[in-house]
Amino acid sequence: MSHRVTLIPGDGIGPEVTNAARIVADATGVPIEWEVVEAGEKVMAKEGTPLPSRVLESLRKNRVGLKGPITTPIGSGFRSVNVALRQELDLYASLRPARAIAGEGTRYPDVNLVVVREATEGLYSGVEHWVDRDHSAGESINIITRKASERICRFAFDYATKNGRKKVTAVHKANIMKVTGGLFQEVFRTVAKGYPAITSEERLIDNMCMQLVKKPEEYDVLVTTNLFGDILSDLCAGLSGGLGVAPGALLGDSMALFEPVHGSAPKYAGQDKADPVAEILCLELLLRHLGYKEEAEKVFRAVWETIYEKKVVTYDLALPGYTNWPTKPSTCSAMAKEIARKVNDVDLDAPLKRRDWTSGAAPAAGLANDKALEA
Repeated sequence: MSHRVTLIPGDGIGPEVTNAARIVADATGVPIEWEVVEAGEKVMAKEGTPLPSRVLESLRKNRVGLKGPITTPIGSGFRSVNVALRQELDLYASLRPARAIAGEGTRYPDVNLVVVREATEGLYSGVEHWVDRDHSAGESINIITRKASERICRFAFDYATKNGRKKVTAVHKANIMKVTGGLFQEVFRTVAKGYPAITSEERLIDNMCMQLVKKPEEYDVLVTTNLFGDILSDLCAGLSGGLGVAPGALLGDSMALFEPVHGSAPKYAGQDKADPVAEILCLELLLRHLGYKEEAEKVFRAVWETIYEKKVVTYDLALPGYTNWPTKPSTCSAMAKEIARKVNDVDLDAPLKRRDWTSGAAPAAGLANDKALEA
């Protein structure tokens, strides 16, 4: 039986990286029928809305989707499509794994943690207004509810239980935001009592950022509110190699949408040079969601081995200072085909090969396209 999956190519580099994911999906042999629907800037220009109703209808019907990055105008323009999707479909849990692929581009080769972010409320609720007629002051409302806090905390503990994780850390700012942060803290403590086998702890958001930079290996699952989760997931992406290797998932009670953490990087659109890894790892998460654990593991290991070998990688992974020898950059599509070629050749029982950058100088350049991918 084939699986019908909604595919939203997105803006900028989105069509290229989602096509790369499709190349790898074909190599797994998993029967997927893609239903392609468009959203974002191009649709806005044609139809006056960046999120046509047919996109929501497709996701409601198929219950699972793969999405490329969609541009969100900064300061003006249309409302974020990403936020609208989360709220319209009640995709309340944003799951963002951070794994140091082959130990590349990071001082922390053993990073393996997950950020669980509440994705429907908080300061991203969209409730804001000008305070005066002169537009000299603005106000945003930080909405935190007991219901949303409870289900995201429960999601985090359930995820930890199902995936062999040992600890869940709540991240808040209850010392200053005593009502909203205090409510999230109270709910977390109540939920934690129902999971005695999982260690629970709390960190203030500012302290959490410091702790992650000092000793990320001590953390496992982080659960937090919308804004803090957005910040922490990018920080953790940096710990694990950069935005180019950071996948994400949006999950509700009966629906799942998989999307990369990075942005649409319009300056690289159409050049076939963008790093496809984040989108391909979104495919890995999608396959796990559908129950194809072995095929998902093959995708993950194929990505790992491709980055480790450094023979067919995009420019960001081939920069001087990021690799031990000169590597000629490959294209997005070429890297996708190399990963696809490896999918059925990987040995699932073999230990993962890795480089440990901590023994020498840190990479001079890192993932140079991180700034572009933020767009």
